[in-house]
Amino acid sequence: MNIILLGPPGAGKGTQAARLELTRGMVQLSTGDMLRAAVAQATPVGLKAKAVMEAGELVSDAIVSALIGERLDSIGSNGAIFDGYPRTRPQAEALDLLLGERGRTLDYVIELEVDEEALVERITGRFSCASCGAPYHDQYKLPQVEGTCDVCGSHEFKRRPDDNEQTVRTRLAEYRAKTAPILPYYEERGLVRRVDGMASVEEVAAEIDAILDS
Repeated sequence: MNIILLGPPGAGKGTQAARLELTRGMVQLSTGDMLRAAVAQATPVGLKAKAVMEAGELVSDAIVSALIGERLDSIGSNGAIFDGYPRTRPQAEALDLLLGERGRTLDYVIELEVDEEALVERITGRFSCASCGAPYHDQYKLPQVEGTCDVCGSHEFKRRPDDNEQTVRTRLAEYRAKTAPILPYYEERGLVRRVDGMASVEEVAAEIDAILDS
């Protein structure tokens, strides 16, 4: 089974993809991670991407598609979870070709729907232990003892530099402008399913499982 997880940054795509890898043996294909890995491993596609990035240019759709194809060839019969790709209609059409060439089909496009104001609050309030990475939140999960990590006892915490309101709103606007428009392409084929991304991790997981098992 091959699926696309759609949703703005912070909607929980990474969390759900990791769960599907664990419970169903699917493989998450995140273009950002794959690009970094291909460059580090100096694969043919990675070398092309490195040259483009070193020239200060954007990696082309052709390179990204080649990267996806390379990765699909390496995962055998495991199902794929596409995260961060496709972002545009040409990429969506390219993905159809890549899958078709390998005897695969796209089964579902699952969109994690969110309330943007609540999502801004969710993202800007999160922080983690600088030592062990345990997650916390200003409103939903503070350490039991102020200033002390519940897990390792460290007194140092950190926030991601891009977890600020202006950056989050910019990323949400970019998602609406660039990624959301591919939904009609998949809706025409009856592939889109929507899940409440503001529900708990467990509830979102249950909804996704119900879709995949239907």
